[in-house]
This record gives sequence, C-alpha cells and structure tokens, in this order.
Amino acid sequence: MTSTLADIASSVREGRTSAAQLAREALDRAQSLQPRLNACLQIFDSHALEHAAAVDRRIAAGEGHKLPLAGVPVALKDNICLSWGRTTCASRILQDYASPFTATAAQRLIDAGAVVIAKTNLDEFAMGSSTENSAFGPTRNPWDDSRVPGGSSGGSAASVAARIVPVALGSDTGGSIRQPAALCGVVGLKPTYGRVSRYGLVAYASSLDQIGPFATCVRDVALALDVIAGHDPLDSTSTPAAHTAATAEIENPVAPLVIGVPRQARSSANHPAVAQALDNAAALYARLGATLVEVDLPMTDYGIAAYYIVALAEASSNLARFDGVRFGTRAALKPGESLIDLYCRSRADGLGPEVKRRILIGTHALSSGYYDAYYLTALKARRRIKQDFDRAFTDQGCHAILMPAMPEPAFRIGEKTDPLSLYLEDVYTVGVNLAGLPALSFPAGFAENPRLPIGLQLVGPAWSEATLLRVARMFERETDFAAQTPPL
Repeated sequence: MTSTLADIASSVREGRTSAAQLAREALDRAQSLQPRLNACLQIFDSHALEHAAAVDRRIAAGEGHKLPLAGVPVALKDNICLSWGRTTCASRILQDYASPFTATAAQRLIDAGAVVIAKTNLDEFAMGSSTENSAFGPTRNPWDDSRVPGGSSGGSAASVAARIVPVALGSDTGGSIRQPAALCGVVGLKPTYGRVSRYGLVAYASSLDQIGPFATCVRDVALALDVIAGHDPLDSTSTPAAHTAATAEIENPVAPLVIGVPRQARSSANHPAVAQALDNAAALYARLGATLVEVDLPMTDYGIAAYYIVALAEASSNLARFDGVRFGTRAALKPGESLIDLYCRSRADGLGPEVKRRILIGTHALSSGYYDAYYLTALKARRRIKQDFDRAFTDQGCHAILMPAMPEPAFRIGEKTDPLSLYLEDVYTVGVNLAGLPALSFPAGFAENPRLPIGLQLVGPAWSEATLLRVARMFERETDFAAQTPPL
C-alpha cells in the first residue's frame, strides 16, 4: 500500500474500492511476509473481514462522512488491548490472556472506520530496543532480515515499512516508537504525555508510557494522531485540553523557524552515517530559512541512568499483578507447596530474562536503604532534564530540537549480547519521556553497504505536535527518503 490514509479512505467512501478488498490484501501480505519478518503475533483473518464488511455497509447506508479512516487496515502493538483475540505483551505469562475491553486509542481508530488486521510483535512487556526479547521470536527488519527493526515496537514499525498496513500503533516509554521508526525508515510520533489515552495500554512505566502512530509519511501520522488524541475520562492522566487538528496546517511551513541542535547530539559515538544525516538535515533547514542554534542539554549523559531507575521502579510495581493468580498463566502447584511457591514458579516460568532483570533492578531501587540513593536521586535528575529542554525552548526560542533517534543504523540480530550495550541505544530518546515531551522520528538518510535507513527526531515543547509535524513536513517535501521502500 503506497497511497496516503486520506486517499485510501476516500477511495473506499467513493466506491472505487472496498474495505473488504483492502483488508484481504493486507491480510494476504501479512501472511506472506510473516515467515520472513515475524512482525505479527496474531493475524485476524475472519474478524478483520467481518469488520471490513461492516464498514462497507455503513458507507452504503450513507455514513461515509463519519469515517475519516474508512477501510484503512491498521495493526496494533500487542500491549494494546482488544476485546477479541489475545493481548500477550509478547510474554509467555500472558500467552492466553483475553482482554474484556478495547483500549481507547484502538477504539477511536475503529470508530473512524479503520480495520484492525493484526497485533504486532514487541519486546516482552515493551522492555527492549530491538524486539529480540519477544517470547515468540524476534522481528526482522524489512530492509535486511538479518538485522533488528528496533524496539520495543518493532513489529508495528516493520509492518508499516513492509507496506503490510499504512498505519500502526505502538507505545513509547523510552524511545520505543522513535527507535524502530528510525531503523525501519518510517515516521513515528511519541506524543506529549497525556495527549493520547493510556486506557487499555498494558503498563510498563505509567509516568512514561504513551501510545503513538507509525506511518510512511508525516501527513498520515498527523491524521492518525487527530483520530486517537483527545481527552478520555477513563484515563486520569489524559489532558482535558481540546486537541487542535494536526492536519489543519500540515502543509504550511513554520516561519520564522528556530531549530536547536544539541551539542551532545554530535557525539563521536555516532555512526558516521548518523552524523552525516544530522549535518545534512541541519543544512537543509538552513536553506529553507530556519535559524540553527546550538543548545546545551548537559543532562543527556545522565538520562540513561535516571530512566533505568524510574522506569524499572515503576515496572517492578506494575508487573507485580502478573502472578498467576490475578493475571497470567498459573503454574501447577505440587503437593505441600505454598502460595509463595505458586507465585515464584508462575513468574519464573512465565517471564523472560530481560523482564526479570528489570523487575529485580526496580525492586532493589525501591527497597529500604536504597530508595533515597537511587529512586529519589533519579527523580531529581528527571527534573533537571526537563529544565534543560525548557531552557532551549524558552530562553533560546527553539520551535524544535533536532537530534538523532538512534546512534547507529540497525544492528544484526544477536550482535548485542550485553544488556548495557542495548540500554545505551536509548541515549537520545529517554530524556524526552522523562520530560513528558512530544518527539517525531522521520527518515533522514541511509547508511550504505548495507543500505539501511537513518532516522532523526524533532523534539518540541509540550503540546506542540502540530508544529513538529509541520517542521518535519518541510524536510519531507525536499527529500525522497520517506518514499523509498525495502527490497522485499
């Protein structure tokens, strides 16, 4: 699928194609590429076709004007609940879990006429940067199936990059939308915390998690955001402020435009192709009339440490419910064993090594004698990180900050066996989540030999998604990176 979301929906509403035909094509492509990419954990053949037929009936009844995404096939990361199928979070402990309700963001897509064709693969409980931690096997990058697609929303990014669906939802706790978008050559948006309802998103770190869209172009991400954003009374962290349509002025350049480039973003640790893409993007914006200023984000190097205390402490608390009693697959209790034995075996058998590692670290950080030294210190660092961004936006007048999304292109599956080396992949993304800000990853170049996508990100003040999308669209109009497709 190469048409935009608006074009697809228009063709369905006007009868040039049908939702059923689009669903069948997406299902066929998902099935054909599944053995190669392992992007999907569930493919909803019968349910998707039934839903598509219902969309076609609504259009026949004259309700097409109510369906901005009429017939658009979509995929959802498998930590976003649906009231059909399973919601596994790519974990053995939830392999048979059937949610009784549908997440608000997913329901808003459905209400807009979209057809859910699949749930996508992820790092278990969204804990990872490569989608290698899935209990059901890694997802492979459509540009090179020996390499990772990024994580944790790797299945969603790969599904969009492989043109299985034109739009997919992921979640971003420390970079899990922006990283796979960058490595798969698509556009991915992490909205401001509170912009999109978290109701129905299985929590990893509640103060950091945010649902956001993937698409092949900036305009499609804007349209998807307009559908899923807005207040939700079921989520107490959802902003009551009205959402201003991001598509309204998407083609209008921001002028005058001030873009900040962090000194820390020009690290010697960056892959040469990443460094070149950053320089080229800055030069292009300058040619378009933007003022480029160097900004200082001195807490960048402390972001990883702060994030992996705050996020893991929250994960320790959130994942306590998966004990084989309240939620999760229950281990068999042997004669003479206690309830504690049941908890221990259920969690030991059901959770993967990375999830266990993060729970242990988080529990330690919250334990008596260590709480002040670790967790409270991390919260202080979090505040300082937010202040660094605020200074760039207020004192230096930046509309957006331009920086890498990842320090390198996609690496080989199995290449990074040391957990710390994977954690360091998050260096440019975690600070955004700690500060609660919006950020957009967009295709900005390629590394050669092998040819792999490079993504950059734009970070903006809270609630500035519409501006970020306009700034990214300025770049997209002048380049062809987003239009290029993997050699599948």
